[in-house]
Amino acid sequence: MLDGDKILIEGRALIACPQCDMLHFEPDIPEDHTATCIRCGQVLAAPRTNAYLRVLSLATTAVILMVGAVFFPFIELEAAGLHNTTSVIDAILAFSTGLMLPLSFAVAMLIVLIPVTRFAAIIYTIWPLVRNRKPFAGASEAFRLAEFLRPWSMAEIFIVGVSVALVKVAGLATVSFGPAFWAFAGLVVVTVLQDNSMCRYTIWKSLEQNRA
Repeated sequence: MLDGDKILIEGRALIACPQCDMLHFEPDIPEDHTATCIRCGQVLAAPRTNAYLRVLSLATTAVILMVGAVFFPFIELEAAGLHNTTSVIDAILAFSTGLMLPLSFAVAMLIVLIPVTRFAAIIYTIWPLVRNRKPFAGASEAFRLAEFLRPWSMAEIFIVGVSVALVKVAGLATVSFGPAFWAFAGLVVVTVLQDNSMCRYTIWKSLEQNRA
C-alpha cells in the first residue's frame, strides 16, 4: 500500500527514495537529524524542531501576501506624459474576452488559484498537527493535493518573467514598482522557505499515527 512515499509490505514499513526509487526500511529519525538515500544521497526525511508551526506560519503569510499581490497596484508606467497603473487582477481581466479567454484562465490558475489552493491545503493539513489534535477529515487527501499542485504553482515563474520584461520596458518608459510587486517578491521567498522547512515524510507519518 502506498501512502505518500511509504510502502507497507506484509506489515513491514518501507519508504521509496523519490529520486532513484530505492527502498529503505522506515527509519526512526530524531528531530534535527536527516536521513538520506544510501544510493543517491537524496534526503528522505529531515524532521526539525517546531517545523509544523514554521510551515503553518509561512503558509498563512503566503496567503496574505497573495491577496496583496493580486489586488494592490503592481507597476506604474509613465511615458510621454501618460500615466498608467495596473494590478495583477487587471492583467488577468485584460485577456478575458474573445480568443484570449483561455490565456486569461491559465494565468489566473497558475499564478493565483493554484498557489492559494496549495497553501490552503497545507494549512488545513498542518493546523491540527500544530495543536497536537486529530487531523481534520480528508487531511491526507488535502496534503496529497498540495503535493500534486506543487509543480503547477508558478508564482515565482511569473515574477521572474515580469522582471525580465521590465528590463526592456524600462528603456521606453519610467517604471515604478507598486506594493503588489514587492508582495509577489516576498511570496517567492516565503514559498521557498516553506518548502525547505516541510518534511513530507514526517507529515505523512503524523497523519497516519494521529488517524490511528
